[in-house]
Amino acid sequence: MYKNLLLSIIVFLGKVVIIPGVLVWLTKGTQFAAQLAAPHQIIFWAGLILIAAGAGLDLWTLQLFVTHGEGTPTPWKPPQKLVVLGPYRHVRNPMISGLLLILLGEALLLQSLPLLVWWGAFWLANIIFLQKFEERNLLARHGEDYAQYMAHVPRWLPRLRPWTGTPEKND
Repeated sequence: MYKNLLLSIIVFLGKVVIIPGVLVWLTKGTQFAAQLAAPHQIIFWAGLILIAAGAGLDLWTLQLFVTHGEGTPTPWKPPQKLVVLGPYRHVRNPMISGLLLILLGEALLLQSLPLLVWWGAFWLANIIFLQKFEERNLLARHGEDYAQYMAHVPRWLPRLRPWTGTPEKND
């Protein structure tokens, strides 16, 4: 379990640290070079808030996967149980939402167009992956429970009120 959790963290760091770091390095000295926003700029604080919110959301969802789902976010050790707690009552993909918040925060904080493009590419890749593969896999693994969850909880835009339904009880 700990090995899979460590691999999950490495994959996470690749998306929000390694790839953005490589992009910043590759564009150094060009017109697309990153430039850290100054603390007197609102973009600085907006970036920090988005990064903190995204990191908090990702840690929360990771904890739910491990403790309630009995698995990790990795495809080789996915949660064994459907997790419909905390942020999962508002939106079906809070872990990806957290990563998107972090990436957008990095793009703002570093005032970087290449990081903003990475944010968009990452979101687009996840839209395609979730619709074509992950949702089908979850339907196959969790059946009607996941179908009911999909019918009540949106993929990206969170519900204002948490879904309180269970497989036995609709909202």
